[in-house]
Amino acid sequence: MHVSGLFLYPVKSLRGFAVTAAEVDALGLVGDRRFLVVDERGQFLTQRTLPRMALVETALTARDLVLRAPHTGSCAVPLRASGPAELMTVRVWKSEGLLAEDCGVEVAVWLSDFLRTPCRLVRIGGKFHRPVLKPGKARPGDVFNFADGYPFMALGEASLADLNDRLDEPLPMNRFRPSFVIAGSGAYAEDTWTRCRVGGITLRAAGPCARCPITTTNQLTAERGKEPLRTLALYRRSAADPTDVNFGQNFIHETKSGTLRVGDPVVVVETANSR
Repeated sequence: MHVSGLFLYPVKSLRGFAVTAAEVDALGLVGDRRFLVVDERGQFLTQRTLPRMALVETALTARDLVLRAPHTGSCAVPLRASGPAELMTVRVWKSEGLLAEDCGVEVAVWLSDFLRTPCRLVRIGGKFHRPVLKPGKARPGDVFNFADGYPFMALGEASLADLNDRLDEPLPMNRFRPSFVIAGSGAYAEDTWTRCRVGGITLRAAGPCARCPITTTNQLTAERGKEPLRTLALYRRSAADPTDVNFGQNFIHETKSGTLRVGDPVVVVETANSR
């Protein structure tokens, strides 16, 4: 088994892009979900309610985050503040009171105009601290970025192939926004892993990824349909909570620094059955 795809999503819920390698730090993949779009109250915004967010492309340079949108041009935002930054208190799900750096008026106006709703862009800075909250999964020192609940989500190529065999029209991997994709595993094999090693990074499973309407949103057009949730609900409902439809596995990295690369071997260290 090996990594066949590696992806960064610099701004939560905006469009991501593929990379061949990415550094890992305490928060996860460097450059991944280090920015967040929030409303005027600091509440996070996502494609769940704003499908147009899928149309905003992201890119990273050595200095800037660059945003591009159809018929709107581009806007650049520094990755780091050049001086003292204005702080904003934001919320992502149950993570409340997070201190993030406001990225200024220019990008706020640019995003608000395109998304057709008042919003601001914030980034992770020196005051940011967000522990993983999941009871029984998190350990001291487990922190992460602006992702929903965990720093990594993995999906096997075979799992998507099995789903696509059940659909009238196959869906691309970008519907599921994985951190990395695994080739050479069996369909849904990732469900059973409790610990694995990807290259030099050891990851601990944090539980299945419950899916939301973002998976029904075309990431190139922002059009929304009923698949794949309609089909996944027929055979991937959670036994613990039937309202959840699971696809992919969340992970917490135990190795807090290093590099992940496309082609890295994936070695299963422990499975649920081996405990």
